[in-house]
Amino acid sequence: MSDKHELLRRIEQLEARHHIAELVSSYARACDEHDVATLANIFTEDGVIESPSKLLEARGREGIRATFTARYKNRGPSYHWTHDHVVRFDADDPNRATGLVLGHAETSPNGESSLAAMRYEDTYQRVDGRWLFARRVLKFFYYVPARDYAGVMASSQRLTVGGNRLPADYPESLATWRAMLTA
Repeated sequence: MSDKHELLRRIEQLEARHHIAELVSSYARACDEHDVATLANIFTEDGVIESPSKLLEARGREGIRATFTARYKNRGPSYHWTHDHVVRFDADDPNRATGLVLGHAETSPNGESSLAAMRYEDTYQRVDGRWLFARRVLKFFYYVPARDYAGVMASSQRLTVGGNRLPADYPESLATWRAMLTA
């Protein structure tokens, strides 16, 4: 590959990285504004959003629209923000990339203030020049009522769903975490 082509490829990836970062921000903003139309339209037609804990699962734009519409019926204000974001481009397909996004959220399901720390494991797809989510996997480090936050780190049961405590999605599931436990 010539230096000129390599430079053009790198510039294209810088621009793509910026568009993907805006996509991630659009998701957080749409969650906080309960903007279901935007949430559905920032996924590919066959896009998937899911979580190992099954707190969120939807397939296709219509499924995503229906899931978030139902979810927002019992949700008050929220504030999502993202921190670190890593993007890796597919060497064989310039229209595909993967990413890892770390974030926090303050939410109010059923009128109860809650706190969450999470990571999103993303697959991005460029469709007609626009970067979209093809797959978004939401993994919770914790998701608890605010009143329970102070004691949550001492337990692996860091998800509260319907009043029940469940195991957190990570870091206990990570290979590196498990390896350190057996070292």
